[in-house]
Amino acid sequence: MEGAPHLTMRGLRLQAYKVPMNDWLEAISASGALSSDAAEELEHRGFTVIRDVLPPTRLERLRHAYDAAMSSASGAELKIGSTTTRLGDFINQGEEIDALYTFPPLLDACRRIIGRPFKLSSLHARTLRPRSLNGKLHVDVRRDSADWPLAGFILMVDDFRPENGATRFVPGSHKWLVPPETHLSEVQACGVAGSLIIFNGSTWHDHAMNTSDAPRRSLQGAFIPRDGKGDDFGARLRPETRARLTSLAQYVLAI
Repeated sequence: MEGAPHLTMRGLRLQAYKVPMNDWLEAISASGALSSDAAEELEHRGFTVIRDVLPPTRLERLRHAYDAAMSSASGAELKIGSTTTRLGDFINQGEEIDALYTFPPLLDACRRIIGRPFKLSSLHARTLRPRSLNGKLHVDVRRDSADWPLAGFILMVDDFRPENGATRFVPGSHKWLVPPETHLSEVQACGVAGSLIIFNGSTWHDHAMNTSDAPRRSLQGAFIPRDGKGDDFGARLRPETRARLTSLAQYVLAI
């Protein structure tokens, strides 16, 4: 699992393409932005980790935006579960977010998993609370759904470590056609803050137990086929967000 240039640097390479809206998939395919090692891991294991995607200064700004949004959240977008606190509508939280969902290696991975025109389906913040039990292993979407295949991603806002509930995966399980009776081989996707997990949504996964006394923060989202359901981002965009969107961002958001 190898490192990668920062979001802004990789973003410039793909943003340099001047293409009509309907030709973005071809440009993404031609970019070859996902490394061969990461592509092989994604194909055979069902997930990969790209280290140090977000540089320290941008990571710190993202953390401030994350904490500010969480502390002031209320209403339907805020969901408090048994182990995690989740906040939706993160699409309007700043340029760091734009750079995340248009990150070329991520889009290249989506093209490989989905295999046809796709769009962003969801983007939310999720905090795993201290002393939380394991989540239940699952896949993100059924194979008979209009939203399949699904490409998921998790940005590590904090370090992902074994003791704080780093996401666990069952390698190769994205190729299974029926649910297994037991999971004999789980691995945790660990990394430093600012790293990015990309995974096939058919890979069995969930968070591990957080045995630490601190919360573990992340940004999570998914891409689905363009004719799937997903969030209506066009209806959610604030004027200041819409004003800064590039042509690529508009394509990814399907607006």
